[in-house]
Amino acid sequence: MAIQGPIPIGFDQVFPHGCYIVGEVEQVKDFDASTNGRTVYAKDKTTGELVWQVAVMDADPTVKAGQKTVSVKILSPVQPVPPAPLPGLPFTPVEFDAMTVTPYVGQNTGRLAWSIRARAMRAPRTAGTPTKNTVTTAKDAA
Repeated sequence: MAIQGPIPIGFDQVFPHGCYIVGEVEQVKDFDASTNGRTVYAKDKTTGELVWQVAVMDADPTVKAGQKTVSVKILSPVQPVPPAPLPGLPFTPVEFDAMTVTPYVGQNTGRLAWSIRARAMRAPRTAGTPTKNTVTTAKDAA
């Protein structure tokens, strides 16, 4: 098969309705390498960069309650800093750059699941800023 490793994907494909931070940014532990009293942190096998994770809530109203919160892993040599909270919102909106997904079979469920990774997180673009997935029509340009 030609596909090997993580599959590149756009933020808008993973979270078409956006997402919100609902947890702290934490460094991922490498449970296989850690021993009693000695914690080893995970590094990406390809880049060697540290792996961090943050829990986010998918804003898609059609997603089932039990599937709304997912973990996004971020590859970065230093701890990523979440965007500043917006006044009046209970959760902080966030977008991720250079995202990939890797399919796997869940050990407990036997179902297909996805590991989501990104290279950076940031505040969402404003509504007037087009993204690379935005299609502009002749009517829009007029």
